[in-house]
Amino acid sequence: MTYADIVLELINEDDRYMIMTSENRAAFRALPPLIPKNFIDTGITEQTMIGMAAGLALRGRVPVVHALATFLTMRAFEFIRTDVGIGNLPVKVVGAVPGFLSDGNGPTHQAIEDVSIMRGIPNMNVFCPADEDDMLKGLKTMIQYPSPFYMRYNPTQALVEHSPLEIGKAETFGDGTDIAILVYGFLFGEAFKAKKILEEQGKSVRLINIRTPKPIDEDAVLNAVRECKQIVTIEDHLITGGLYSIIGELLLKNKIAADVLPIALKTWFKPALLNDVLEYEGFTAEKISQTILNYI
Repeated sequence: MTYADIVLELINEDDRYMIMTSENRAAFRALPPLIPKNFIDTGITEQTMIGMAAGLALRGRVPVVHALATFLTMRAFEFIRTDVGIGNLPVKVVGAVPGFLSDGNGPTHQAIEDVSIMRGIPNMNVFCPADEDDMLKGLKTMIQYPSPFYMRYNPTQALVEHSPLEIGKAETFGDGTDIAILVYGFLFGEAFKAKKILEEQGKSVRLINIRTPKPIDEDAVLNAVRECKQIVTIEDHLITGGLYSIIGELLLKNKIAADVLPIALKTWFKPALLNDVLEYEGFTAEKISQTILNYI
């Protein structure tokens, strides 16, 4: 099934679901004519769209809103925080081309602080699927959740088959004890390939797909910290406020010390074709594995 198929199925089952967009229809171009009473395109007006979504939610609807991640999470931040977050409304916020997926677009279109921004809102949850399979496996669960959710839209091809999403639970691949790699979103694919490279070098590696950075799977993280010699966090996000910060907060809360290597962005990345971005910024599987080997 596709993203549009799942959304259409939900609407056919329950008329409360509404699809909204601010001129961002890439995920469902053929869908609007099929759901004329459940679809609204507000134009390039992200703030207005969130305000409308909050109003619809107050009247019993469940809006799923779509826009480019950088404009949705920053331009409309106050509306998401105040209209959706404070009221704990079931609005689902879907951000397109997040992180490195904005590839050739410059800093204005690079959503590399979105996870930090969204997780800071009380009541807001965050889902960062590893690929299209992960996204589709979790889509219904996320949309049907009673509280607000932010999702990084990720249509990339899967390297593995994922299990159904359980909110607040990570996926663990392998039980290695030398290195634990914690990752969310698009870079899961590179991390998965890096795991194989490291294992070929004789390292015992555990890979954890942090599907929901909020709520984080505390048990999966803490077990990795206790059982593995080296923790590595990987994310196409600024180092501040993202997964590295989340892990730091969790360790402090539990009064645990760990050696954590962050592989993250310190500033905006150089725009280019996606593969060239990964190569230039050091996020290919080969460069990730070499960074880890050099560190340990």
